[in-house]
Amino acid sequence: MPNTQSAPLNYVPGEHPDLKPPIGQTGLLLWVRKNLFSSPFNIALTLATIYFLYVVIPPMVNWLFIDSVFNAGSRDECRELGKGACWGFIGKRLGQFTYGFYPIEERWRVNLTFVLFALALLPLLWEKMPRRRMLLWFSLAFPFIAMWLLLGGFGLESVDTDRFGGFMLTMVIGVTGIVFSLPLGILLALGRQSGLHFIRWMCTGFIEFFRGVPLITLLFVASTMLNYFLPPGTTFDLLLRVLIMVTLFSAAYIAEVVRGGLQAIPKGQHEAADAMGLKYWTSMRLIVLPQALKISIPGIVNTFIGLFKDTTLVVIIGLLDPLGIGRASLSDSKWQGLSTEVYVFIALFFFICCFSMSRYSIYLEDKLHTGHRNE
Repeated sequence: MPNTQSAPLNYVPGEHPDLKPPIGQTGLLLWVRKNLFSSPFNIALTLATIYFLYVVIPPMVNWLFIDSVFNAGSRDECRELGKGACWGFIGKRLGQFTYGFYPIEERWRVNLTFVLFALALLPLLWEKMPRRRMLLWFSLAFPFIAMWLLLGGFGLESVDTDRFGGFMLTMVIGVTGIVFSLPLGILLALGRQSGLHFIRWMCTGFIEFFRGVPLITLLFVASTMLNYFLPPGTTFDLLLRVLIMVTLFSAAYIAEVVRGGLQAIPKGQHEAADAMGLKYWTSMRLIVLPQALKISIPGIVNTFIGLFKDTTLVVIIGLLDPLGIGRASLSDSKWQGLSTEVYVFIALFFFICCFSMSRYSIYLEDKLHTGHRNE
């Protein structure tokens, strides 16, 4: 009889007990060995990268945080208190960077709009949100609520759009362009593949024109030349003109991205829809478009990121986005010479926004099993 008194409780005669894998064959050590030290070239590249980070990161951390000044009344006072970044300048001008020249007593409306915007995004981004169907109706109504809050009327004091600025202006232009360019781009992509020659030619001409003209040219047209085509005495708000041009420009690029997704759909999918007796719009809505949009997710998000960054071009036509606010603030003699802090602060804002969109795109790809990745 074998002696089983010292055997583990889960030991079964004739079977080997489970053993842990050898050290270095799983987890972080395996990843480091395969990705950083897998060959002489990778070893040299890893060591060079570590040395580069050792040289660059400590001075950067010192300038950004350790030696920086967060409370000062002028550039000279910053230099007396520390040798790093003068974040006191950003703190003094944070209101302008955020709201532009929006009336101080009415800034609660902008804050409320940002909160409602986050609430409107939740049912669109989170499928398992409680009461999602009811909140989707709020998401559809949000653009009109935001327009009322920001512009005023119906019980609220009216605020002219020339007082919009800073991050608020960037969000207004970026979000409006993203929200309205997606459905318009989908319609243009479908129109370019239409069997009706007139519709196909019109959509193709629209797409090729807006893709062939730089956005800055369209903004100049919106700010100056458009007035020549309007009846005398007609006023057309500059911000509204910019929103229209940005939306049309982005829609042309979205159309080409979606068209690529439509062309990737196998012909059998269309034939299956026809065999089921589905009409054109029904087959597009239930079968073709969902698959095409899944394929197009990376390209669509990439276009949205490009659009969001291109909102900085409005500074050239006189709208004071964060870059415009920063340049105007630096004209103050007390703060001259702090352009580095301005650009780093604005770059951080755009990085956070664009990185968030990029990560959500990856989340959608994983969730919908779009594309193929190397594990």
